[in-house]
Amino acid sequence: MTAYIIRRALYTIPLVIGVCLITFLLFEVLYSPELRARRELGRHADKKQIQEIIEREGWDKPLFFNRQAPGFAKVRDTRFADHMTRLLTFHFGRSEKTHEDIGRKIRRGMVPSLTLTVPIFALGLVVSICLSLAVAFFRGTYLDLWVVVICVAFMSVSVLVYILGGQFLLAQHLKLFPIYGYARGINSAKFLLLPVLIALLKGLGGDVRFYRTIFLEQINQDYVRTARAKGLAEHVILLKHVLKNSMIPILTRTVLAIPFLFMGSLLLERFFGIPGLGNMTIEAVESADFKVLSAMVYIGALLFAAGNLATDISYTLVDPRIRFR
Repeated sequence: MTAYIIRRALYTIPLVIGVCLITFLLFEVLYSPELRARRELGRHADKKQIQEIIEREGWDKPLFFNRQAPGFAKVRDTRFADHMTRLLTFHFGRSEKTHEDIGRKIRRGMVPSLTLTVPIFALGLVVSICLSLAVAFFRGTYLDLWVVVICVAFMSVSVLVYILGGQFLLAQHLKLFPIYGYARGINSAKFLLLPVLIALLKGLGGDVRFYRTIFLEQINQDYVRTARAKGLAEHVILLKHVLKNSMIPILTRTVLAIPFLFMGSLLLERFFGIPGLGNMTIEAVESADFKVLSAMVYIGALLFAAGNLATDISYTLVDPRIRFR
């Protein structure tokens, strides 16, 4: 088991380094050091001020190879080496736009993001699995047909329609929820109810169709017919046998979603004014804040790699034969 975990963990190292390299090259090509310094100082900055910023930030160094440096410093004394060192040591520096410490911004934005995404994840998982089991129980009936039609309709509508429609109808017209804003502590609940409800409605269609397909595939297996022949009740077959043997695809969808709970929801946080990591990422894109974006991409890559590793480990708990493959 230990060897399996180590082997799977080693697979994630090239993934994280590759994501960091692509992000670094993308911003270095699109935004030269002079342009980044001018954006930070303003349109009236002179050449001397721009050069001071470039030297202070180390943007005057070569990208990957420093011919003038001695020995190992040829590789170490470069912009890419500095970039990777900051990321690997989690010293992200300060925002190029607001000059605020990025680590502090991330820690402050994690709580609003988690208070939004965790209820969406938990409620969505429970509701979609229960509804999918019920649809599988009544397979081939009009209930099954209409649930599939409604799910396809939910999937076909853009999330922007849900957001704008919910804000106009439920918040502005019926005044059931606040339209915009956020509060710390227990008062955050009233601001989160509407975005959580919108996210549940939007994601329910795809989740129910996915789980329904898995359950129906298992229902047609030989072990289910054997269980019926033994006289087991249908609800016992669904809960004890079908659900258990459907755990691998369920775990794949579930565990991979857990790391991204920390990253928040971009559109929901933006439209509802929730100061989470998703909103912070959009602001960094709008202001071309390379340091904030590189930090968020790096954290996202780490979380994705951790999710993949957790998924592989969870597979071995459901099916121990996997660890020997």
